[in-house]
Amino acid sequence: MFVIEGLINRIKRIRGYYGDRYDEGEYYEFCTNCDANLTLQKGYSPSLKYWYCRGCGQLQINPDMESDIVWYCDRCEAVLTDQEGFTEEAGEWKCTKCGYVSKLDSKNIFLTEEEREEEMKNPYRGLSKEDLLRLHLYTNREPVGGREDVFRICEKETGRSYIEKRLMTYEKSIYEFLLDHPVAHMPRIREVFEGMNRLIVIEEYIEGRTIAELLDESLISEKRAIEIVKDLCVILDDLHHLSNPIIHRDIKPSNIILSPEGEVYLLDMNVAKWYDPDQKDDTRYLGTEHYAAPEQLGYGLVASSPRTDIYAVGVLMNVMITGKYPKEQHVEGELWKIIECCTSLEVAQRYTEKELLDALELYERKNHAR
Repeated sequence: MFVIEGLINRIKRIRGYYGDRYDEGEYYEFCTNCDANLTLQKGYSPSLKYWYCRGCGQLQINPDMESDIVWYCDRCEAVLTDQEGFTEEAGEWKCTKCGYVSKLDSKNIFLTEEEREEEMKNPYRGLSKEDLLRLHLYTNREPVGGREDVFRICEKETGRSYIEKRLMTYEKSIYEFLLDHPVAHMPRIREVFEGMNRLIVIEEYIEGRTIAELLDESLISEKRAIEIVKDLCVILDDLHHLSNPIIHRDIKPSNIILSPEGEVYLLDMNVAKWYDPDQKDDTRYLGTEHYAAPEQLGYGLVASSPRTDIYAVGVLMNVMITGKYPKEQHVEGELWKIIECCTSLEVAQRYTEKELLDALELYERKNHAR
């Protein structure tokens, strides 16, 4: 739990003066950080307890508030002090916005918003001393693909490379399950640590190039694209038939890597979810535009299922061959019928991974016979 001691953030209230104009009966209120006139900012009202200045983004506290302290949720950063029934006496508070229980610890008091924001940027915030010592066994953190949440790291003792992910969106139980139940041709999970607002995942480093990188140079031949999709079907069949089936929900070019030997690997379980056949709707709508099936975005009367991943595979196959999404340009001939089935708006009309594999092998026998 983090708070801001608000004395220096209390809104400045000045009677009458605004520029050269003076009105004895009127007050103007100004930001303590940038001196912006809050009274003129859209949506502002003197009755509000708190206000984020639209000029500098600093939190401002109504000068009529009795307490100088503002408590924040450790997970979603909602202002807890403003939530109905909030009290510091219990020593903890369950956020009414996200449900996370934050500890009310007077040790974590910041004098300014800048101090709090700097601490919030710390990806290891809230980790135990034991976890921090484990992470200290890795060094040489290099960003991957220009990202700020994925790093290639080196284990000091062995010199082996691994990947460190700092996730803000995740299902921890999936990573814990995969730690003990690895899936072939997916990075093996090595360690999992959870702090206050991030999950730190250490996983196997896979040498190779992503399909996104390959597409930056040239299109992929139909024959090779079919081979890649067939390999994906095998991976998805394993994932979808675990003792607790998992839906990937983010199959796209940047999440598929080809090793120097040509093997296909499926990456990133960041938005994966457990499959529940009785669920009627996803609790959170996650996925990547163009690749996400309609049910991932709240359309229809069903939740994500194994056929949700098949939708993305169909889009991927079209993109590999044409460089375009199906709605922009689709492949020609019989292969389009297969992709069209994959990307059907009706979930039940899509292939299963086994059906897609059979359809592609039949297509190959007809069209790629030597």
